[in-house]
Amino acid sequence: MTTPAIGTLLRDWRQRRRMSQLDLALEAEISTRHLSFVETGRAQPSREMLLHLAQALDIPLRERNALLVAAGFAPRFEARAFDAPDMSVAREAVQRVLDGHEPYPALAVDRHWTLLAANRAVMPLLAGVDPSLLSGAVNVLRLSLHPDGLASRIANLPEWRAHLLHRLRQQIHASGDATLGELYEELKAYPVAERRPAPAVPPTANIFVPMQLRMNEGLLSFFSTTTVFGTPVDVTLAELALEAFYPADEATGRIMRAMVL
Repeated sequence: MTTPAIGTLLRDWRQRRRMSQLDLALEAEISTRHLSFVETGRAQPSREMLLHLAQALDIPLRERNALLVAAGFAPRFEARAFDAPDMSVAREAVQRVLDGHEPYPALAVDRHWTLLAANRAVMPLLAGVDPSLLSGAVNVLRLSLHPDGLASRIANLPEWRAHLLHRLRQQIHASGDATLGELYEELKAYPVAERRPAPAVPPTANIFVPMQLRMNEGLLSFFSTTTVFGTPVDVTLAELALEAFYPADEATGRIMRAMVL
């Protein structure tokens, strides 16, 4: 497969960010004439200029490497495996954050929502999930929305499903990741069970979309936060996200403390 010219790739990223040539030129503090020459192939950008434009466009580190390679340069950012020996400090930091969130669930995922780590509070919530969804590389979004996953126990599935698909669309728009696009199409095609009587709306529902999960112990209601590394220069760390779930009501907090502590 032929790799698009570097100017075409830069133009595609600029358009994805909904920036005009003038917008990008001002952000990068270069002339619109020079930017136009780069995009049309009349000028070949240096390695430093490519990295500068990628920074101005907020291009993910993995895609910055792809730009450099397309222009004939070596990649700038390493992409170590999460379980690599020299990532031990990062792994320990991630696990410390996850464990510190107990008795509430928290997990770490990569750019494709593959589960990398979790705390003890996650496992009790997975009761009844088809074992095939928990073997090999576990995809958290698939686990959540698959009919044999958590979907059958999510009381507000239409709302939670719409929330997750919206987040995924935003991620696809920001990254241009084809694998995420395929995942989106898969998740969107899952059947949605007939709507059951809606559970009581938690008082926080006008602030964020909760996930309401039916358990034998009672109805659990969570809201989530996402944490990322602040200054990563490794591709894997730049793409890693910590998803932490907090109780949206007092009953959920009591149940989780009884289940985990």
